[in-house]
Amino acid sequence: MDAVKRTPVLKLVDLERGFTQGDRRIDVLKKASADFYPGETVALLGPSGAGKSTLLHIAGLLEKPDAGSVIINDQDCVTLGDNERTRIRRMEVGFVYQFHHLLPEFSALENVMLPQLVLGRPKDDASTRAKALLDPLGLKDRWEHRPAELSGGEQQRVAIARAVANEPRILLADEPTGNLDPHTADKVFDELMRLVRDEGVAAVIATHNLDLAARMDRVLRLTEGLLVEEEVAVVEAVT
Repeated sequence: MDAVKRTPVLKLVDLERGFTQGDRRIDVLKKASADFYPGETVALLGPSGAGKSTLLHIAGLLEKPDAGSVIINDQDCVTLGDNERTRIRRMEVGFVYQFHHLLPEFSALENVMLPQLVLGRPKDDASTRAKALLDPLGLKDRWEHRPAELSGGEQQRVAIARAVANEPRILLADEPTGNLDPHTADKVFDELMRLVRDEGVAAVIATHNLDLAARMDRVLRLTEGLLVEEEVAVVEAVT
C-alpha cells in the first residue's frame, strides 16, 4: 500500500530524551522520527538500553520527551495537560508488556471488561466485546478462570485482548512474547498479528526476536537515538 496515500495514526517527530546518571548525561533519543499506519505491524529493534521502552512510553503518552512531538489524530499530545493526555491514552492506545499484569482477583473475562467499564461502556456490552475478543484466541472455555489458573500463553492472550478492548487505534507492545517458550511465543505472536489485522490498529512491537521481526510489515532499528528503517529482507538474512 502506498504510504503517500495513507494517513498515519501516530507520528513521532524529532523526539529527544535523555537521563542524568551522576554527573553524566545519557541521550537515548536524538531526533527520533517515524510514522505508523492503520493495520500494519512495525518491529522495533535495538540492544538493551537503547531506549526502546522509553520510546514506547513516550509514544503511549506515559512520559514526555525533552523535545519533539507525539501526534495522534493530528494533535500534538506533548503540549496537552495530564488529564487530556490520560483521556487520549485510554481511548486511542493499548499496551502489551512482557509480563501480563493481569489483575489476579478477576477472571479472564473481567480483566478484559474492566478497561471498557472505566470508559463507561455498559456491563453487558463490555461482556459481549470481551467474549468476542477472547473466543478467537482460544479462550472460550477459560472465561471464568483467574490468571493463576491460566498458562503463561493464555495469560498473555488475555492481556492482548485487554489491550484492544477499547478499540484503540494504536497498539504498543514491549517484548510481548519475551517471557514465553519458543513454541508458545510463536502461537501468541500469530494471534497478535491476526488481531492487529482484524482490529485495524497500528502496532509497534519492541522485540529481540529477529524471526518475529522478519514477519512484520516494517522494521525500525533504534540506533544512536535515531529510528532507522531496515528492509525486512535484511532482517530475514540475519536470522
